[in-house]
Amino acid sequence: MERLKSHSEFVAVLKRRHKVSRNDIVVHYLVRDDSHTRPSVAPEARRMGLAVSKSVGNAVTRNTVKRRFRVLARAYEDRLPEGCDIVMRAKPSAAGAPFASLDTQVASAFAKIAERIDRER
Repeated sequence: MERLKSHSEFVAVLKRRHKVSRNDIVVHYLVRDDSHTRPSVAPEARRMGLAVSKSVGNAVTRNTVKRRFRVLARAYEDRLPEGCDIVMRAKPSAAGAPFASLDTQVASAFAKIAERIDRER
């Protein structure tokens, strides 16, 4: 899964206000129309950004949460449609959540996003 790299890419996803919320995470999503993306980005690429604020914990805790999110997003990225950008935002409770719980939440959130996008098309 590629990364959202610039602030404007993050803002574009968050501005659309499409989101799926679970106990410990919120996943904001946007299907690109490719009119506002860099030419170097493949149209079928799925991209991800992470938002883990200081309310989640200290730097070690935040980095652990980010590492977990990257692993889980990689595991379930095939559930998302092509050309989908997501921003995974950690709620403060994500720091203490067991990995299995986060696994279930990410799988569920990605499936819900795919369902909503299919319904819109």
